[in-house]
Amino acid sequence: MKDETLQTLVPLTHAEEPVVRQAIEAKGWREKLDDDDRAVLALRNFIFDICNQNGGGHGGSAIGMAAIGVALYKHTMRFNPSDPEWFDRDRFVLSNGHAAMFLYALNHLVGYDAWTMDEIRGYGSPKADGYTTICHAHPEIEDPAIEVSTGPLGQGIANAVGLAIASKNMAARFNRPGFDVVRSRVYCMTGDGCLMEGVALEAISLAGNLGLDNLVLIYDNNQVTCDGPLDWINVEDVNAKMRACGWHVLEVADGSYDVQALVSALQHAKALTGKPVFVNVGTVIGLGASCAGTAKAHHGVFDAESVALSKRLAGQDPLTTHWIPPASLEYFRERKQHGQKLQSEWQAQLDRYQSAHPDLAKEFQRRRAGDNGQEWRKALETMDSAAFRHKATREVNGDVMETLWKTHPALFGGGADLVNSNKVPYQETDVFHPSVGFSGRFVRYGIREHAMAAVSNGVAAYSPGTFLPFTATFFMFYLYAAPGVRMGALSHLPVIHCATHDSFAEGQNGPTHQPVELDSLYRAMPNLTYMRPCDGEEVVGAWLLALSKTTGPSLLSLGRDPVGPVPNTDRFKVAKGAYVVADVENPRLTLASCGTNLHYAVAAAESLSAAGIATRVVSAPSLEHFDAQDGAYRESVFPLDGTPVVSVEEYVATTWARYATASIGMTGYGYSASNASNYARFRLDEKGIEARVREYLKQLNGGDARRAGWRAI
Repeated sequence: MKDETLQTLVPLTHAEEPVVRQAIEAKGWREKLDDDDRAVLALRNFIFDICNQNGGGHGGSAIGMAAIGVALYKHTMRFNPSDPEWFDRDRFVLSNGHAAMFLYALNHLVGYDAWTMDEIRGYGSPKADGYTTICHAHPEIEDPAIEVSTGPLGQGIANAVGLAIASKNMAARFNRPGFDVVRSRVYCMTGDGCLMEGVALEAISLAGNLGLDNLVLIYDNNQVTCDGPLDWINVEDVNAKMRACGWHVLEVADGSYDVQALVSALQHAKALTGKPVFVNVGTVIGLGASCAGTAKAHHGVFDAESVALSKRLAGQDPLTTHWIPPASLEYFRERKQHGQKLQSEWQAQLDRYQSAHPDLAKEFQRRRAGDNGQEWRKALETMDSAAFRHKATREVNGDVMETLWKTHPALFGGGADLVNSNKVPYQETDVFHPSVGFSGRFVRYGIREHAMAAVSNGVAAYSPGTFLPFTATFFMFYLYAAPGVRMGALSHLPVIHCATHDSFAEGQNGPTHQPVELDSLYRAMPNLTYMRPCDGEEVVGAWLLALSKTTGPSLLSLGRDPVGPVPNTDRFKVAKGAYVVADVENPRLTLASCGTNLHYAVAAAESLSAAGIATRVVSAPSLEHFDAQDGAYRESVFPLDGTPVVSVEEYVATTWARYATASIGMTGYGYSASNASNYARFRLDEKGIEARVREYLKQLNGGDARRAGWRAI
């Protein structure tokens, strides 16, 4: 289409012309609008309508980023709107997820089938009477063309780092000369807020250290936050910081209008190697509205006069809404045919690849299909746990992982600078790092727990089943990682978290390192499977469950100290969640425990039984799996007949109230002392458990323990 002047594009009356002309000069539009300019206007007007349709939304950043959207979706990214799951597509992450309408509008414009105008109209609606829409307030991974769920600021940047790691690894493993079967790049949008979050800086530092030159981070630099001007709270030199973190830095001064300047920068980013690329783009929040450039533009409705003027500039009737000028819609929809062509060319290359490298191509297909074979399962099911007798569960976990590393091709991950203490094995040659290569599967995350969890979510999200990420650190430091673990659970992303030193048996490091309350968080977290195995046999069972779960993360809670004897543990019964390991006739008491504390409960039960109080013992490694059993089984484990059921664990007892009549646990923080002395100090060793049980039974005086109600003892 030829360039058109505003005079021919916008039908103006004699009285209107000077007003519009003045507005044009103030807004920064050129005298002649080309196709890119009209596309920016069409996108911006569409976002105005989305924001205003139900009385508000976070439209300011989306408005300011319109030219960036055109540069990305029309000129830069490889994707196919006809197949949102195309394996080798470029990935786009909107880390500033509150600007979701930016992504939704572009998905509609380029022709993703799911993103209809009816769905778009649902943004910001009250969702009454069961109404649903895929246009949520923040992007959610369940919807087509949404790579990851974002919203909690900064995590999207870490997710993007994970996606880039995954793509880099697949390219290193499977690309061959003349066959770049993995080319996907990762583009991430960020605002001021994301860049101030600690998780973002952790991830940025990691990406620079890893030299992820397939990652581009685009900064919507509008210098405004929710509360006011950015300089109220932050005046740092962000470019200098990014360079110090090992990034290339590019700048685009006019990111509000100049699409081709943005395209040039993004094309140049593709040519830069050895480092990820940061593109600092100057924009105006709420551009075109009366509140532009102020905190008031961050969210809320936009004034009718400014919206009307913007539509007149596009040659559109100001009274129309949710209408895209046909020429601009055609401009965007061309991407549908372009994407089909890209994917067809990729498939043709893949066919040639299969002829040239048949074995590699078969492995590539298996990885993309999430086919990890059954060798890992056979290894776990036949593993001889006799070698694990009395070993700490963290040590057994390392032994199990060493076997799995050889038998499960999708395992990929690392630890937060504690893998020697976590007992996670790896070979120097298998490290993912430019000094070694990118085909390795072990990542040295450094002391970056939050980013480690969020990056792992990105790795898992790259393509379902292609990667099974794992992380490792002390259980206490999963408090730092918790927001990332939670987003993985919310997003149904399979990641295995190995949390060692999970009790006050951690020892001399003291209460700062002793997670007496942290189990409650993870046991309460929906879709997170928390498992606390008591010995090597149960560690094997926990891995059987964790590797089989494809709908969310698992956390293995592992102890530092050698374990005492526990009879009748069974890797297959771990799937029951709780099961009897020591039974007696006519029991008068049930003790239930897990992890490091279980062997003390076993010893206390033996002593109580010898004294005439017949006591059975239950191992309860996974309360989530126990809850999934039928009522008859649950009652067979935890009787409802009024006999006492007492839980024993080195945590503050919260969850146990659902099963037990009383709990022996912590009511405060731990202590810096030897491991054994802490069990004695807090009366959680054999003698302490027995004494507390006797006090409890004396209080009950033969009464119905269920009717008496739960208590901490």
